[in-house]
Amino acid sequence: MGQRKRMSANARKEARTTQYFAKLTNIPSSPRKMRLVADMVRGMEVNHALGALKFSSKDAARPVEKTLRSAIANWEQKNERRAEEGELYITKIFVDEGVTLKRMRPRAQGRGARIRKRSNHITIFVDTKDANNN
Repeated sequence: MGQRKRMSANARKEARTTQYFAKLTNIPSSPRKMRLVADMVRGMEVNHALGALKFSSKDAARPVEKTLRSAIANWEQKNERRAEEGELYITKIFVDEGVTLKRMRPRAQGRGARIRKRSNHITIFVDTKDANNN
């Protein structure tokens, strides 16, 4: 690895130590469905977001809730204390497209129809409100 690449990689790594996030990869659901749930909780306080996800009728809410709980635990681990009520907020949440499995379904007269089984990756960043204002 070249010197410049190593320096930029170390800078990215150093920046990550001050961020609190969780990532869940290869969720077998389409990114479009997951983005509906992500948009629902974007910018919310984490306890309100957990309540909204728990009682949501969408199946995509379960992996988002799991990832949000992991992000909260990561914040608590790095700060060595429990998060207080109303302290943490979702600063960023985004859903990226994962690998797409291509399958074939038999159709009439010897033809085949393509089926795309999509997956996605979800990333959630949490932080305190006063840290966002700085």
